[in-house]
Amino acid sequence: MKNLLVFTLILTLLSACMKSEKPTVLKNNYTPVTPKLASDIMTPEVLWSFGRIGGAQVSPDGISVIYGVTYFNIAENKSYRDIYRIPVAGGEPKKLTDTPEKEGEEQWRPDGKKIGFISSKSGSAQLWEINPDGTGNTQITNVEGGISGFSYSPDLRNILYIQSIKLDKDIHDLYPDLPLANARLETDLMYRHWDSWHDYTYQHIIVAKYNDSALSGEKDIMKDERFDSPMKAMGGIEQITWSPDGKTIAYTCKKKVGLAYAVSTNSDIYFYNLESGKTTNFTEGMMGYDINPVFSPDGLRIAWESMARDGYEADKNRLFIADLKTGEKRDFTATFDQNVKGLVWTTDSKSIYFISDIHATEEIYRLDTGNGVITRITEGVHDYQNVLVAGNQLVATKVSMSHPAEIYRVDPATGKDEPITAATKGIMDQLTFGKVESRWITTTDKKKMQVWVIYPPHFDPSKKYPALLYCEGGPQSTVSQFWSYRWNFQMMAANGYIIVAPNRRGLPGFGQEWNEQISGDYGGQNMKDYLTAIDTLAKEPFIDKNRLGAVGASYGGYSVYYLAGHHQKRFKAFISHCGIFNLEAMYSTTEEMWFVNWDNGGAYWDLNNKVAQNTYKNFSPHKFVQNWDTPILVIHGEKDLRIPYTQGMGAFNSAKLKGIPAEFLFFPDECHWVLQAQNGILWQRVYFQWLDKWLK
Repeated sequence: MKNLLVFTLILTLLSACMKSEKPTVLKNNYTPVTPKLASDIMTPEVLWSFGRIGGAQVSPDGISVIYGVTYFNIAENKSYRDIYRIPVAGGEPKKLTDTPEKEGEEQWRPDGKKIGFISSKSGSAQLWEINPDGTGNTQITNVEGGISGFSYSPDLRNILYIQSIKLDKDIHDLYPDLPLANARLETDLMYRHWDSWHDYTYQHIIVAKYNDSALSGEKDIMKDERFDSPMKAMGGIEQITWSPDGKTIAYTCKKKVGLAYAVSTNSDIYFYNLESGKTTNFTEGMMGYDINPVFSPDGLRIAWESMARDGYEADKNRLFIADLKTGEKRDFTATFDQNVKGLVWTTDSKSIYFISDIHATEEIYRLDTGNGVITRITEGVHDYQNVLVAGNQLVATKVSMSHPAEIYRVDPATGKDEPITAATKGIMDQLTFGKVESRWITTTDKKKMQVWVIYPPHFDPSKKYPALLYCEGGPQSTVSQFWSYRWNFQMMAANGYIIVAPNRRGLPGFGQEWNEQISGDYGGQNMKDYLTAIDTLAKEPFIDKNRLGAVGASYGGYSVYYLAGHHQKRFKAFISHCGIFNLEAMYSTTEEMWFVNWDNGGAYWDLNNKVAQNTYKNFSPHKFVQNWDTPILVIHGEKDLRIPYTQGMGAFNSAKLKGIPAEFLFFPDECHWVLQAQNGILWQRVYFQWLDKWLK
């Protein structure tokens, strides 16, 4: 038995909220111990002490669930993740791994006798297996450079895994006599993506024979192809699946390179036949994103998520099913004005469960494939993040603005759920959160808009509170019941602010027309929606209309910059995180060109394009800096390649040159998000110090 290893998760909690002595969270054998809080008001340090649940997988017999929980060691500025198992019926969780490494990508072997996962225990990310009781931890792969995902074939004869294969030449391959040269030589687009520069490798699917303890006969089914599956930068093993007979691999890939890749969203579903070694494009001629294939258990059909239009990443996400004998493809959501994601077949192959956003919540739905009827299963103030079938029950991970993720058991007949896990209960029981309220208000064009209002804990209606207008990113990303570890509404409310979070024009969950309105109209109707939301709520007696702020990230950061030049003195403070400041510079320096082509209407040099010219002339925030008159905090990460950090520098420098109070919080090692513990806490501290300075 290993020796007890005690280490401390430092929670340097704000002195007003915690005990005067240094608070800690101890993990004996990497098991978390819930800290005792001295206040019921959440702080950034408490927020970062929550265990983060993810990766739920139901056992083949439907009896157990495995999942991972991540904890952050703030002092070490790193995270730890272990795997747990718990009965679907509920009970005490069994901890299966107990190491200083991160275990992830956990999944049941099809026979239920083993659990596979990826661990870096050997020095690189490799496939390991463990018994369901936590014994017998065994390394299965020893792949040079490691792997990033894997999947068992249903017949257990093979395994596939993802390996990065170097196919392009770097500067030292081109000039081997200059070993100390530090440079890149680019000849085409997509040389960087989201948060990293292209590393001259491509993610390929490797198939190997599996004999219960080792692999043999490894074969790259994409040999010499300069394409990625899963697709970078966000794709995972969900983009690859086995046919029930284990003879076919269906995988997602966008087989384009350089400029062609940068301007297109046209990915396809490919079939690889293990016996013949041949690959066919199953969705050839379907022009948008086609991703995440899932075979029916009887092997007769395949379902996947599909978008219709090339170049439009926020198009309606449809549910397509194809008959594998006839090849007939059918859109089962043609009359369903919502998006779908996370498709899961029932064991009888007659129905599919999925997640869809409706009026700012994410709910579970069921499609009966025989009659094409779609039924809503759940309803509430929450977001279901996924859904799994467990016998005659469902298992789903759920969050809300008032609760971190936990795993629930859901009755498919009634939609009633009950928690299975309680990883966050110890801390949640000590906290008081504010009320979350849904309101519908009338916009300037006489439409109804849903707005979330989040109140401070211990709210007193006789008092006047400062308020924050929250501007959502995306731009097509619903202000749903998400729980965030940065843009956390309860965290904002805990600092004594009322949060006004509108689902303005350009967000899904309210029909495709509402969602699409924003394209080519960045500074138009949705900006009016923002102002309508804050003006309406500012009339409430408990909101001080003289202490209003506006905050947001990404497109929300753009919104803040744009409002800074058009708010007519409504706001007293602004915060923009990773926002777009100069649309022309953004067009020339971002990576996914389909995004700016669609949303901006085209290139700024296309003088005959009326939509594009209107965008760059009337909607670029930098054109209205002459109107800026309000203190602004600018935040940006150097590794943000979607909205380059020079956008933030431009906004900050402009504010200072105008004599406007401004600060620039710059993270050299963060990207479009803030992912490291100490950086995340620093982000929260600077954020609220700025707001308190100008609104309190």
